[in-house]
Amino acid sequence: MSENKLKLGIPKGSLQDATIKLFEKSGWKIRLHSRNYFPEIDDDEIACSMCRAQEMSIYVEQGTLDVGLTGKDWILENNSDVVVVSDLVYSKVSNRPARWVLAVAGDSPCTRPEDLAGKKIATELVNFTKQYFAERNIPVEVAFSWGATEAKVVEGLCDAIVEVTETGTTIRAHGLKIIKDLLLTNTRLIANKKAWEDPFKRAKIEKMNLLLQGALKAERMVGLKMNMPKARMDQAAELLPSLTSPTVSALSDPAWLSVEIVVDESIVRDLIPELKALGAEGIIEYPLNKVI
Repeated sequence: MSENKLKLGIPKGSLQDATIKLFEKSGWKIRLHSRNYFPEIDDDEIACSMCRAQEMSIYVEQGTLDVGLTGKDWILENNSDVVVVSDLVYSKVSNRPARWVLAVAGDSPCTRPEDLAGKKIATELVNFTKQYFAERNIPVEVAFSWGATEAKVVEGLCDAIVEVTETGTTIRAHGLKIIKDLLLTNTRLIANKKAWEDPFKRAKIEKMNLLLQGALKAERMVGLKMNMPKARMDQAAELLPSLTSPTVSALSDPAWLSVEIVVDESIVRDLIPELKALGAEGIIEYPLNKVI
């Protein structure tokens, strides 16, 4: 066992599975144990702990954890003094930033935050919501919600909610309407300031960040390999938006070239038919683990 240990916090809850999957793709296997907050990780230089994303920045700031993953929203909510190493845009649903929104009943006459003056708002993001309305001189009562926040408007327990959403589906399903986006949030890799100054821990965190970012980038990209007629290579090169330029190798037949590229997955459905029309053969698409 190494004497040097990096204390890593894994968010428990909605981000748990997505985070463990991301670490596995990055090169670390994390193994959970039932009713145990200390998962195993296949790295003797890392010790893992599970904690709620809402509390992560508090533990990192205190030094209970050296590094952790949590949302921008909870860093702001806790007013935590931590090092933000990087943004890691991933989530349980859509791998895009989530939104904290202000929502009211579908038949409410309120159409803007100012219309809620004197009203009651329920949310888990209490401090941020209070500050948002205070900065705009809108007097409201903000109450903490332990969950099922959308239902509180329906039940008449509050006039509006501030809730997080990725697609807005759950909010609409409860008969609510969004009247304002308050905050765009995404997952962040954060570090304790003292740990960031430690050479071993900083190097370990930077390595971790590099591989996590590489794994996230790879989720949006694929590799393509093909044989291309040499006479058509100039035309093909104009179609290939690779990271730098395509890798081109000679084949035993001088009339053909082997071409390999990395591209955004979203364009492949249009790109492959165009390459085929130029005479490409043996086109292979393959997934990527990391793009560094």
